[in-house]
Amino acid sequence: MTARLRCTPIGATREAAVDVTLRSFEEFYESNFRRVFTGLCLVTGDRHEAEEVAQESFLRVFERWDRVGVLEDPTGYVFRVAMNVFRSRYRRAALAVRRALSLAPGETDDLGAVETHDEVIRLLRKLTPPQRAAVVLTAILDFTAEDAARLLGIRTSSVRSLTTRARAEMRRRVVDSA
Repeated sequence: MTARLRCTPIGATREAAVDVTLRSFEEFYESNFRRVFTGLCLVTGDRHEAEEVAQESFLRVFERWDRVGVLEDPTGYVFRVAMNVFRSRYRRAALAVRRALSLAPGETDDLGAVETHDEVIRLLRKLTPPQRAAVVLTAILDFTAEDAARLLGIRTSSVRSLTTRARAEMRRRVVDSA
């Protein structure tokens, strides 16, 4: 024999729980974002990078809010996540630069290596962010177009198109500067 419990509909309960969860996360976000952002500005030295890292950190915390929200100090957790995100981005950028330099033709002197490094960075900075991301993932970090598409959240054909356009733009800029 089974017992039946009378309660409110499941949908209503979930909506109320989601509403409370979102409201408490929003309060947490509102009270802590400025401090995290300020700290990241000091660490990164770049306001835009700090904002991106802070947003990504709070997104990661939101995805785990059911566990993080009950911690004694969720603020410490978000700072830890922010530092981890920053270190990860820094490592990826450093790896991209090293790979870009290793793909460049060998230089005979240190000055030539510095000039090549600077040229690669200048060319990458002149691309649109989607183009830059596609080129870095496929050409420098050796991801397949499918993997890059998954990481960027776009279609594989879009990654190929972005990469093709970016390479054409980079070639054009190299030829124009020569």
